[in-house]
Amino acid sequence: MMVEVEYLPLYSTYGLGLTTWSPLASGVLTGKYSKGNIPQDSRFALDNYKNLASRSLADDILRKVNGLRPIAEELGVPLSQLAIAWCAANPNVSTVITGATKESQILENLKALEVLPLLTPDVLEKIEAVVQSKPKRQESYR
Repeated sequence: MMVEVEYLPLYSTYGLGLTTWSPLASGVLTGKYSKGNIPQDSRFALDNYKNLASRSLADDILRKVNGLRPIAEELGVPLSQLAIAWCAANPNVSTVITGATKESQILENLKALEVLPLLTPDVLEKIEAVVQSKPKRQESYR
């Protein structure tokens, strides 16, 4: 999850937090698109999502998804739960909007709460090494 560096003063000075959406990147972080295939029953198979599918399944994104898979396996959790827990673990995030198309997905997504305690500083470093999402710019506020 990329957090714009310009917003940092809002978190520390005013106590505001982010509401994140699509922590599974429209299903990409479930792993079902990891080989570049689009399952027939998936969102990206729908006409309205074909443009999104072509952008979201870029090689760089799939490389990152495949890099996260061993971390999830090491923790013994699904990739989807790791992704949601990672978003929720960010101290600047107040709310994670998961979205789902099936009741079973809602129940599965809620299990991400059980993954939060597994996200030790070492695990978070491994995730960051894969996703490289930390803002690069130095703080320079007036």
